[in-house]
This record gives sequence, C-alpha cells and structure tokens, in this order.
Amino acid sequence: MTPLFRAARQNRIFQDVVEQIQEAIIQGQLKVGDRLPAERELKEMLETSRSTLREALRVLEQKGLIEIKLGMGGGAVVKAVTPDLVSESLDLLIRSHQVSLRHIAEFRERVEGDMVALATQRMTAQDKKELQRLLDVARKCVARGVEAVPDFLTADKNLHLFFARKTRNPIYISILKTVHENIRRYYDEYLVMEEPVMRENMQDLENLAAAAIDGDAYKAGDIARNHILRFSGYMEMRDRQKEE
Repeated sequence: MTPLFRAARQNRIFQDVVEQIQEAIIQGQLKVGDRLPAERELKEMLETSRSTLREALRVLEQKGLIEIKLGMGGGAVVKAVTPDLVSESLDLLIRSHQVSLRHIAEFRERVEGDMVALATQRMTAQDKKELQRLLDVARKCVARGVEAVPDFLTADKNLHLFFARKTRNPIYISILKTVHENIRRYYDEYLVMEEPVMRENMQDLENLAAAAIDGDAYKAGDIARNHILRFSGYMEMRDRQKEE
C-alpha cells in the first residue's frame, strides 16, 4: 500500500508539508470528514518537527482545507473545498486597496456582459419568475425615493448575482459574488445616487430583465455591458473631480 505522505524535503520542509497535505485533499486521497493521522504519526511520516507540523496545519486551517478540533476525539479534519476559498483571497485583495475603481470597472465591462448572455441562455421558466420577484423588490425601493438608496443598492446587487448564479458556473458565481459584495465601498465614495440616477439604473434593470425573459442573450449581454460602462463612467468622473 502506497504511504499517504513521504518525508518532507529538508530544504523547504514547511512548504512541502503544506503542499503534501493539500494535494492529498485536492486529489481525494483524503475526503471531506476524514481525520488526518495523529500528530505523532504525521511527524514520523513526514520526518518533521512538532513545531513545523503544527504551523503547517494552521496554514491549512486558514486556507479552509481542514478544521482543527480540540479535546477528546479532536485532531485535524478535512473540510469541503468550496468556491469560498477563492472568494476569500479576492476579498482580501480588494479590501487591502490593491484593486482600484478602474480595475473593477475594466473587469466588469469585459466579463459581466458575457456572463449575463450565458445566464440568459440557461435560464428556466422558474428562473424567470425569480427574476421578476427580484425586479419587483427593486421597483418598490425606487418608489420610496432617495431614502431607500441603501435598499435599492442591495436589490441591484441581488439582481447582478442572480445572473451569476444562473450561469451554473462556479467560477462566475464565486468571483462575481466577491466583486459585488465589495463594490458598495466604491458606490459610497464615487456614486451620487439621487432619484434620477436611481430611475436610470432601474430602467437598465427593467430592460435587462425584459431581454433575458425573452431569451435574447445578445441583447441582454449588450444592455448589461452598456449599463456598467455608463455607471463606471459616472464614478470615474467623480473620482477625477475629487482629485482636482
């Protein structure tokens, strides 16, 4: 029987321990819910020190690959690999201010139109009913006026994320969820959401939903792309004004 782990390379021992355990999880040698061998056994298999092993396990826990349970029956237990792992890394990148307004706009202008077109092609009759419900929520926010701007921005986000989900593609879902959960800080700083702007935004959403419900993927993607171009332009103009 092939051993689960081999002795770690001594010139890069810590990194090698992390990579071996990570690879065993990714390749399915260790499955969700499996318990890693006991610390003493792992030390012997990897030929490493207790301190190096514990630090490697902490890194794997931070990555979301294992959960370290304490007490009787404790130990390192394998967790499911989910798109949230990607989201957390991208989330930190955006929150640490390494992603500018232009970076966000450039990404969305090139990706979201195609994403919406793909979602439109894959939507079911039930999906279209869900889209109508989300649209109704946004309409009610607009009817309340500027006092409902925070609620409207949430409704707007939910509509964008709806299209991401309907692609049935976990990469689109994960990345766009992270982008839209962080974009609010840019809206607060660069977008003046007065009533005419709310209504303009709402009209774009109405047009987008109508095209999607009609099954016109090309038109839906084009509306989404133009919507992002225009509103990104508003925010970038505001950014330039603040710098002057």
